[in-house]
Amino acid sequence: MDKKLGGLMLVFFLLFSVFVTIVFFNKPIAQFTRAKEDYTASAESSLLFAYPLLVKADGVSKSSVNVFIRSTKGIPVKNQKVTVTTTFGTLSDTELTTDEQGKASTQLTSTQTGVASIEVLVGGITKLTQKLSVKFE
Repeated sequence: MDKKLGGLMLVFFLLFSVFVTIVFFNKPIAQFTRAKEDYTASAESSLLFAYPLLVKADGVSKSSVNVFIRSTKGIPVKNQKVTVTTTFGTLSDTELTTDEQGKASTQLTSTQTGVASIEVLVGGITKLTQKLSVKFE
């Protein structure tokens, strides 16, 4: 057989085997070629909730403050350090760590009437763009 024909057949079979591998075994190859997800907290995608927003100022009634840390693609970020601050009232915990769903929770109480403004700092550097107010009556 001619050397050129043998080389051409070798290239053909190599390309054919790559094609067959891609068609029949797409998932295993995709696992090796796919980029890893970004698990850094996003100040814009993360969420801050409190319920109720109107609380009795008796020192016993509480507002549950929940923070959901998300990446820019909306993926929950677990084991992220979260610092919650308030301008009024008392938080049960200010230093939190997110769970598997990217959630961290604390409680807010007050013995005086007023409005608490709540802010969140993630990882000591990222401040959430969303702010929240809870009113104590």
